[in-house]
Amino acid sequence: MADPEPRAPLELVARAPASDDPRTPTALARITHTRRVPDSLRLARYTRAPELGPQVLFFSGGTALRGTSRALTRYTHNSVHLITPFDSGGSSAKLREAFPMIAVGDLRNRLMALADTELQGQPEVYRLFRLRFRERADNAALRERLRDMVEGEDPLVRAIPRPLRTLIRSQLRIFCEHMPLSFDLRGASVGNLILAGGYIHNDRDIDAVIFLFSKLVAVRGVVRPVVNANLHLAAELADGAVVVGQHNLTSKSQPIGAPIKALRLSSTRASLTPARTAIDRRTQGLIGGAELVVFPIGSFYTSVLACLLPEGVGRAIAASGCPKVYVPNCGRDPEQLGMSLADSVEALLTQLRRDVEEDVPVERLLNFVVVDSQRGSYHGELDIDRVEAIGVRVLDVPLVTDASTPLLDAVRLVELLLSLV
Repeated sequence: MADPEPRAPLELVARAPASDDPRTPTALARITHTRRVPDSLRLARYTRAPELGPQVLFFSGGTALRGTSRALTRYTHNSVHLITPFDSGGSSAKLREAFPMIAVGDLRNRLMALADTELQGQPEVYRLFRLRFRERADNAALRERLRDMVEGEDPLVRAIPRPLRTLIRSQLRIFCEHMPLSFDLRGASVGNLILAGGYIHNDRDIDAVIFLFSKLVAVRGVVRPVVNANLHLAAELADGAVVVGQHNLTSKSQPIGAPIKALRLSSTRASLTPARTAIDRRTQGLIGGAELVVFPIGSFYTSVLACLLPEGVGRAIAASGCPKVYVPNCGRDPEQLGMSLADSVEALLTQLRRDVEEDVPVERLLNFVVVDSQRGSYHGELDIDRVEAIGVRVLDVPLVTDASTPLLDAVRLVELLLSLV
């Protein structure tokens, strides 16, 4: 990819570390400089020592960032992925109803995307974690196959070398011991069952499960739910309707009938019972230590903005001195019904401001929006002038290739983002 010159100097704002005393004002230092995007020298340095690469933090969930995550591992082993745990559809829904627990499907996807693919046993682990039982299979037959996996007799499990095989069998055995007699295995993700077994075994400490699997499959980054809270998403639509459940908000087969007005957390999947939760010290520290904060591609409300709902997220972002970047989707996102680029930026800022003082400058919450106006296929209007009038700089750079069209090329996106660090 050629190194296109930026249209003007990129302006980055650095903040001094905040004092523990809220009465102490936080100093601001403004540093303006010109940087090439992508910066080939900077990227070459990262590829030589990815274990020393920058701590880039993503608020996301789902599979949209899978290719980007894989590309990241070439440049840095220190990326941070705060994942939404509020999924309420598919295999995750059955697990959450049975135990109850947070959704683990997006965590599994991201762990596998960041794992070292050259490590011994990784292809075999991928095959098992990707396995999804057939929807129309006989449930009794699926239970029998699950028992074979526990005993190590299933060929997919038998192919995995120790100690991975021992660990996986152990987590599946725990899941089977706690699985309700009525549990329907049809359509279940085996990877989700393995993580669920670990979650139960470790007294619902999701960090312990993630740490164990991250070490065994050499995950090149940090993956964590933004909160460990068994909650659901609820949205108020512009026509007054209320929709509860992530799966009802993001469905392409039955899209919402009006734009989303506000996103909230609910205690249950069945009714709009308001709920509150807050990030812990570790998540706060991960945000504060980031060298770049990214609001990336993916379902806008249920993946990106959902991660911003817990209390403390907006405050931690505002206190961080690093650049913040929004990467809008190419293609159609059913959650962004009738929204232009500027509408999305304003919705993002509104969500962040719910956790901070209203007079917080825009530059502390969002600095850049990244688009490819020449080749990108954006569903909403690219009202760039309106975005920049809000106070957010738009970087219009080549991000779509012949191979990736109509979507953003993962490598180009990663190279652009890391050039801003």
